[in-house]
Amino acid sequence: MVHYNPKDWIIFIFRFHKSDTFRQLLPMMVFIGCYSAMICFLETTVWHISEKSPIKNIPMMHGMVGFVISLLLAYRTNTAYDRWWEGRKLWGSLVNNSRNLALKMAVILNDERDKIYFRRIIPIYASVLQKHLADEETSMTLFDDVDLEIDHHQHRPNQVAKAIYQKVNDLYLTKKITGDQLIIINSELQSFTDVCGACERIKNTPIPYSYSAFIKKFIFIYIMTLPFGYVFSLGYYTIPVVIFIFYVLASLELIAEEIEDPFGNDVNDLPTQKIAATIKKHIEEIL
Repeated sequence: MVHYNPKDWIIFIFRFHKSDTFRQLLPMMVFIGCYSAMICFLETTVWHISEKSPIKNIPMMHGMVGFVISLLLAYRTNTAYDRWWEGRKLWGSLVNNSRNLALKMAVILNDERDKIYFRRIIPIYASVLQKHLADEETSMTLFDDVDLEIDHHQHRPNQVAKAIYQKVNDLYLTKKITGDQLIIINSELQSFTDVCGACERIKNTPIPYSYSAFIKKFIFIYIMTLPFGYVFSLGYYTIPVVIFIFYVLASLELIAEEIEDPFGNDVNDLPTQKIAATIKKHIEEIL
């Protein structure tokens, strides 16, 4: 995730970060510029289209269609940001629930070996979940001094959650915790799987293909028809105008595509690895 100062306008305007849509769209912008220049040349020099031609009225259509595109892109961007923000709230709840479980275990448990186990197993769940959502391999170094074997062909977070439940059940059977204490910590234990399931729902349910394809085709056709009508009023200034309009519309779609899956390794995705490290730090302080 990119860390920045939102008040530093100068950097925003004149700095092009590797995640900036300008870099990604540059080849297409060059193509749009060449295409617009060709249309301008053909209409003014080759075809000699009169200003009385019906083509001159095309900008009226663009005005109406542009309003529809703005509504579609606004909905598209809001939907993508909702997914991003929901993912952030889920990881925030994972932080709080991990702390709550550690606080309760720190008070309930008397055996130092049991405290050490939870000091290591609770952060492991966050680390494994982060790698699970990012489709990364889980390093076995995560499990040093913890009796835990992960089968990478099965659901990894579930295996860690099962190990935590198994340990809690053993504590109950050996009378190290009471039935009432088991009920008290159950909500935090259950919340781990709830958070995992909600994150998987976001990751595995992208925007419908037909909707995404329609927006891209809509934008492309809109841009391809812009030069025909604006040549009469703007001349060759149509070229930068069309490029700029394409940059704005396509950038909104690119941004929405990037943030709708917030658990990857893109620069604008959630800093889940940093959050997992924060959980580890706080659990070690508590236990």
